[in-house]
Amino acid sequence: MFHAIGLFVVAFLADKLSGVSLVPAAGWVMLAGILFFSGSLYVLALTQVKILGAITPIGGVAFIASWIMLVIAAAKNL
Repeated sequence: MFHAIGLFVVAFLADKLSGVSLVPAAGWVMLAGILFFSGSLYVLALTQVKILGAITPIGGVAFIASWIMLVIAAAKNL
């Protein structure tokens, strides 16, 4: 749920910091995190395919990386 707010933050910062390429990249990384983390958990819950459980941490790392990218982009432009 917090990552949906993060996507709104990405949209806001992309509008305010139009010259910063780190903000759209953070949005794409966050979207990848949503797909890998949530997607793998949904597929795991619905199909019991255990191998997809190994993909879940990749999504978590993508979430963390995207938030760090947003903080760096915002801090550079304060």
